[in-house]
Formats: sequence, C-alpha cells, structure tokens
Amino acid sequence: MTDIPVHVVKVFTDPDGAFGNPLGIVDGRLVPPVARQPLAAHLGYSETVYVDDAATGTIRIYTPTREMSFAGHPTVGVAWWLRSQGHAVPSLQCPAGEIPVTFSGDLVSVQADSRWGSSWNWTELPTPADVLAADPGSYPAGHTYLWSWLSEPDGVIRSRAFAPAMGIAEDEATGSAATQLTALLGRDLHVIQGRGSHLHTTHLPPTQATVGGRVVWVE
Repeated sequence: MTDIPVHVVKVFTDPDGAFGNPLGIVDGRLVPPVARQPLAAHLGYSETVYVDDAATGTIRIYTPTREMSFAGHPTVGVAWWLRSQGHAVPSLQCPAGEIPVTFSGDLVSVQADSRWGSSWNWTELPTPADVLAADPGSYPAGHTYLWSWLSEPDGVIRSRAFAPAMGIAEDEATGSAATQLTALLGRDLHVIQGRGSHLHTTHLPPTQATVGGRVVWVE
C-alpha cells in the first residue's frame, strides 16, 4: 500500500501560496475499493481523492474514517491537478452528482448544491480573536464551525472548523462548509480559515454556490 504513488497539493492557499489544506491524489485504477479507506486513513490527510477516470473527471473522496459523496477542497484540488496533467475537465463526476469547474486567473472554482456535505454546528463568535483563541480540545465530537466577521460590508469572515467525527481534529480549509455558510447568509463570501487559508464563494440561489481558491504543488 505504501508503494502506491501519491500526489499532494495544497488547496485554498493565500495569495502568496502559503497555508492551504493538503490533499492526497491517487490513481484509482491502482487501488481496489476495499483498500481505499485503509489507504486514506494511512495517509492521514483530511481527504484523499481517487481518480478513477482522468478524462471524464470521475473521482471518489475519502476522509480518514469514511467516504464522502462531495467535499469542496478535494474537488477544487483535483480539478487543478487534472488540468496540470492535461485534463482540463469542464466538470467532475462524484457520487453526489456532476460538479461544474471553472478557471479564472489563479483561482479554481467548483459549483455544488449547498445542501451537500456534512452537517455543521454553526457558531458565530463576537470577534475574530475569539475564533483564533478556540481550543480544538473543547470540540471532541461532531462537526463545529466557528466564525466571525472580519468585514461584514465586504463579506470577509474568519473561521475555524473542527471535525472529529471524520477523524479530523481541525480542518484547515473546508469548501463544502463555506458553500453552506454562503447559502445561510445569502451572500458571496471571502473566508479566511484555519491558519490562514483563503476560500472565495458565490451565492447562486436558491441552493447552489461556488467555492474556489488557489492550489499549489507539494509533491
């Protein structure tokens, strides 16, 4: 299992390429379904993507504990990676459905139904400092998303996400959560999450949203 090639990118970096959420990308043809969950747990990334067909963008997504029908940071990351490999697909195919992909400058975005993804306990805190001071150990179960306005007029928020239910004490950048918050607030957002990852969303009522950001190679 450790001999299988794994490509790693960082998704939702800041404009200088710092921060971002690491993503493991694996050729799904090399890993039978029964071995995918153990490999994802072994790699330890918040998500690992298996590319079953690069030409059509057919993928499967796993956290360390379970398969996801959709997730934001893996779809943005693998769309960028596929383009780097000569497959600039217009959409991805995942268990939740078809995911349109767009490229604009250095941003890669995907469009999805904001009702997809994990259910979160949304907690708005008074200040960004309160978000940054939160202790992940205080959230030992479930899915908790803390956020506060950095600039409400500009739609900029500061956030952190804790997802021990998925085997992730703290998720550095959570695309599906950003689409859900976009729908809840009914507006486009610029989300700065975790240590400093940047996510950009657009609200497409009634239930659609896009989430995008920058992606860079790790290995």
